[in-house]
Amino acid sequence: MQPNSRESGYLWDMLQAAIRLQEFTAGLSYEAYLESILLQSAVERQLEILGEAARRMSDDFRQAHPEIPWSDIIGQRNVIAHQYEEIRQERIWSVVTSDIPTLITQLEPLIPPLPPEIE
Repeated sequence: MQPNSRESGYLWDMLQAAIRLQEFTAGLSYEAYLESILLQSAVERQLEILGEAARRMSDDFRQAHPEIPWSDIIGQRNVIAHQYEEIRQERIWSVVTSDIPTLITQLEPLIPPLPPEIE
C-alpha cells in the first residue's frame, strides 16, 4: 500500500526523527548519555516526534505494514508526553541503540521518491 501525500509527510518525519536519534547518540556510551540532561531531552523530543507521526498514520496503512511496531512507537511517545515520571532512561537507550536502526531500514523503502522538480 502506497502512502497518500499526508502519510508520506508523516513517514518522512518518522525517518528524520530516527536518523536524528542515531546522530545524537553516535559514539556515546550509556554513561555519557546519562550525564547529559540536554541530550536526554533531545532524544526524548525526537521520540515524541516519531510517535506523533506514527499516530497520525491511517489504520489502513499501519495494518498494511505490520513489520513496523506502531503501537510500541506510539506508546513510547505517550509515556514521554503524558507519563514523564515513568520514563526509564535505560529503556530509552535500548530503543535508540537497538530498535531505531531496524526502524530506519523498515521506513526507508516506504518513503516515496521526491518529484523531479523538488530534487
